[in-house]
Amino acid sequence: MMQIRFLTLTIFILLLLSSNGQAQQALTLEEAVQIGLENNYGLQISRNLNKEAENNRSLGNAGFLPMVDLTGSRRESIEDSEFRSADGTGRTNEDARNTNTNASINLNWTVFDGLTSFARYDRLGLLEEISDEQLRFDMEYMVSQIALSFFNIIRISEQMKVLENNIEVSLERIDIEETKVDLGSGSEYDLLQARSDLNADRAAFIRERNQLNEAKISLNELLSRDPLTDFEVTTEIDVNRFLPEDELFDRLMKENAELAIARFENEVSQLEIREVQGERYPRISLTSGYSFNRSENGGGFFQFNETTGFSVGITARVNIFNGFNLNRRVQNAQIRKKNAELNLEAQKLRLESDFQAIYRTYQNSIELVDLEEENLSNAEETLDIALERFRLGSISSLEFREAQRTFLAAENRLINAKFEAKVAETELLQLTGELEQIF
Repeated sequence: MMQIRFLTLTIFILLLLSSNGQAQQALTLEEAVQIGLENNYGLQISRNLNKEAENNRSLGNAGFLPMVDLTGSRRESIEDSEFRSADGTGRTNEDARNTNTNASINLNWTVFDGLTSFARYDRLGLLEEISDEQLRFDMEYMVSQIALSFFNIIRISEQMKVLENNIEVSLERIDIEETKVDLGSGSEYDLLQARSDLNADRAAFIRERNQLNEAKISLNELLSRDPLTDFEVTTEIDVNRFLPEDELFDRLMKENAELAIARFENEVSQLEIREVQGERYPRISLTSGYSFNRSENGGGFFQFNETTGFSVGITARVNIFNGFNLNRRVQNAQIRKKNAELNLEAQKLRLESDFQAIYRTYQNSIELVDLEEENLSNAEETLDIALERFRLGSISSLEFREAQRTFLAAENRLINAKFEAKVAETELLQLTGELEQIF
């Protein structure tokens, strides 16, 4: 009878796990992160924005290089013309063709602009640095999300194993109840209750399997691949119990990407003030050019007129008064600088608060893991004793079921405690830029 029950359980589990008809592929965390970093659409967009920032940092965009324009034109017309002098003589031309040809190349070079081009070039460099840090933040965030999704799949898989074992215990309970009924010492009520409890355990397994499917779809979305791509994870949740608080906090203040962005934005605001203040100084421009002009007149006294020449000049311009707009822009730039300083301090405070809260959660989670490991050991021993007493008939079916539930709850609490500790560990490593330690 027992062998038949275990065979039924095996068939039930295999049908559930292979319902999609596809072989599962093993996936490690390292492989998942590599796939996500290469394929994730959000990261591809971030990389493109980073390339755009790199392209914007150039001498030409900052205003150091001259502007050279080449222009050319040709105009033809057919006209009727009549000339008459004071002595009465005249001349009439019909359908006279006139042609004008012009070409020129001109250079305009601002050789002094109040040093705003230097400030602008430095600002473009900082914007590139901000883009680099933003890309780093996006990559770190993506790695953390992939890791958390991966650990969640491990958590659900472990819970499914627990439910499988629970179904085995429920099957053994039914076998004992059937034996008691056959011997006349049991009741149909207890047997029916045991079968109902088995169905409840199977339903819990099915619900957990559905959660596993949803978790896999979420991870596939992060990896930018087919949502129905199936895989399995074989590793367990291994918690790092010895993350040093002081060292991590120092890394947070030095390496956090969001804090680095806030620092760069503060420097950018200072350079914006320099750019605006540079407009108070004269702007000196050098101009040069070469031109060609030819005019052909079919009905005039001269058949054509042609000129060529080189020109050079220098222009100086200084703003005397523009309605106090320059002062207003300087004041607004100074306000933005103050806001950037406040934002930097706010970011420091927020990150420090997040760090302290997450680290306390991490410490508590480690304590919970130790406590739940002890609870599980006690619950396992209790279940073994209850099973033996149940066979001997010294405890009721309901008492045995309660011991079974206690053991199941202890296993789930331990799995969840490990998961919560790993979540806190991952978040700490993301804040401090140390995510490579998660592998």
